[in-house]
Amino acid sequence: MSRIGREPVAIPAGVTVDVRENEFIVKGPLGTLTQAYDPAITITVDGAVATVTRANDLGPVRAKHGLYRMLLANMVTGVTKGYEKLLVVNGVGWKAQMQGSKLVLNVGFSHPVEVVAPEGVTLSCVSQTEVSVKGIDKVAVGQVAANIRSIRLPEPYHGYGIRYKDEVIVRKEGKTAGK
Repeated sequence: MSRIGREPVAIPAGVTVDVRENEFIVKGPLGTLTQAYDPAITITVDGAVATVTRANDLGPVRAKHGLYRMLLANMVTGVTKGYEKLLVVNGVGWKAQMQGSKLVLNVGFSHPVEVVAPEGVTLSCVSQTEVSVKGIDKVAVGQVAANIRSIRLPEPYHGYGIRYKDEVIVRKEGKTAGK
């Protein structure tokens, strides 16, 4: 049995998990999330604990067992605490600023780059060089942060680019002088 899949999911007070025919809905103080799931997986809620079981031991079903358990656990965490990713803009004269609900990045191009957050994700500037991406859906927050990072990937020689705050860029040595 899956080590991740067999762990029960604790449901804190104020969070409800509603299991329907082919989807489960998690409601909490920060919002509501919905996820469809495979009929070979069974989700049962007993009071403050949810368990995920599988119908058989076929390879694809075993793979989905741990997946849906982790998706459920991430949804419970999302509607109670939420998720946040911090990005750092590093470069000479590079900055990030908010104009209304849009994030405007000046990152060495001849034009500013505008980023609009999708539904359920909030963008904010902590400082001119730090951007915060917040939301209740872990997948959406991670995808928006990855999209912003891909605008200007960090380079190894000077360290310029947009990186995650906890990311370490391995620096390379530049050219050495000739004769």
